[in-house]
Amino acid sequence: MSAVFFFYICLLWHAANNQPENIPLPVKALTRKGLSSSELEKLPKVTGKELVLGTECAVCLDDIESEQLARIVPGCNHGFHLECADTWLSKHPVCPVCRAKLDALFFSASASPENSPC
Repeated sequence: MSAVFFFYICLLWHAANNQPENIPLPVKALTRKGLSSSELEKLPKVTGKELVLGTECAVCLDDIESEQLARIVPGCNHGFHLECADTWLSKHPVCPVCRAKLDALFFSASASPENSPC
């Protein structure tokens, strides 16, 4: 059994050391999936006492105190600690609770409150 193991190790070593030098290793393309910091700043901020759909942060599973800042996801209105939401949304552009995708129209210039017809 040890002879088979030794042969296997030698085979792996030989295969690893006899790779052609000029073939580049495959590199996974870096894709940005989450929101940028400027997009995060456009999301609504409230205090914990202003939350309507509950005060538990689904990211850290801790309660959002009434004086703590919270971020609300537009569309579904789920709220999270500001830091938790920013960390999550910078990696995933969806709500951590219902997985609702943040609409790109929210971040366009025409959707800003200054340009709203109301």
